[in-house]
Amino acid sequence: MKGHCLINGTASADLLYSSLPLSFWGGVDPTTGRIVDHHHPLNGQSMANRILAIPCGRGSCSGSTVMLELLLNGCAPAALIFEQREQILTLGVLVGQALFDCSIPVLVLSPSDFLHLRSAPYAAIHGDTLSPSSTPLPQPPLPPAPPIPFPPIPLSPSDKATLSGEHGAAAQIALDILLRFAALQGAPGLLPVSRAHIDACIYTGPASLAFAQKLRALDARVVVPTTLNAISIDQRRWRDLGVDPALAANADALAAAYQAMGAQPSFTCAPYTLDDAPLPDEDIGWSESNAVVFANSVLGARTQKYPDFVDVCIALTGRAPRAGCHVPEGRRPVLRVEVGAAAAAAVGGLGGGDGDAVFPLLGYVVGKAAQHRIPLCCVWDDGVGGYVPCPRGDAGGGAVC
Repeated sequence: MKGHCLINGTASADLLYSSLPLSFWGGVDPTTGRIVDHHHPLNGQSMANRILAIPCGRGSCSGSTVMLELLLNGCAPAALIFEQREQILTLGVLVGQALFDCSIPVLVLSPSDFLHLRSAPYAAIHGDTLSPSSTPLPQPPLPPAPPIPFPPIPLSPSDKATLSGEHGAAAQIALDILLRFAALQGAPGLLPVSRAHIDACIYTGPASLAFAQKLRALDARVVVPTTLNAISIDQRRWRDLGVDPALAANADALAAAYQAMGAQPSFTCAPYTLDDAPLPDEDIGWSESNAVVFANSVLGARTQKYPDFVDVCIALTGRAPRAGCHVPEGRRPVLRVEVGAAAAAAVGGLGGGDGDAVFPLLGYVVGKAAQHRIPLCCVWDDGVGGYVPCPRGDAGGGAVC
């Protein structure tokens, strides 16, 4: 069967299949490749050196760093097969390929072909071709790189100068990764962003630190105002909290590397609470899932949910793919969720009220229904006797969305 090749390669191995998406951050042990999400049907299984077939990744932007950890620890899957075009885990493979010379094939199948894998114990991948089997298959030869399915991304004069190394080796590497990521998305070009928020400052293991230190050694500097997400330790109280000294040292070194690049030590998961929040229609490059949702739905700014590492590349170049929530068609909702009168009363309707317990539950229900789609959330308004969109300026609207 033929698929869409996101990252070229070859593999032959046992096939590990699930119809449920998997979060690598918190759901996979990056030192062993074992799945540790107790709510997932593959819990306890090892993905190491097996072809992993899941509909897509889910959860945290940090899944890309876990993917890189798996690659560098030698316990990554032999290949990844998705049912949807996946960005976070694929980006981790892309960074491994670009910076550490390690890679695995990544393939996207149609829903019908993906479903056929559920009964296949083995498979082989050769570029864009997948061969499921009831018996082990020989390793195919490495195929030539497939043709890029999209026109070349146009570059500005500044982009061309960056790619030629005029702005330093770190910026050159960052833009190269960004262009590969944009090609995966089918983006027609890049656009400028006014600011960035880095989630890759959370320590997931040696690979996350190696990425930052490699760029720092090349004199990397951010070119737009850049904030840092919360990090893995309390820098003042980690000893009192019993944190392992080695973990604390590495987490602190990771934060220091990004500060040395010029990022602000904001250390918050909620950059929208800082003094200078983004404005409506402002293009920004944020990672951190909740911040991305809040920026798009409440503030009206424009950012994709960028995987860790891409956030750093955006900060070093001031550029982002012209795709996803940056463009009107990428912001169009395709699912309407109505919060009925009883639920609206429970959260105080449009007036606010005590929704601390209800909004997270409602957000879970909406997320489960929406999956990768953009929902339009409407709440019952007694004043008009009908449904209206959640108020844009209401934090509750951001929690639901």
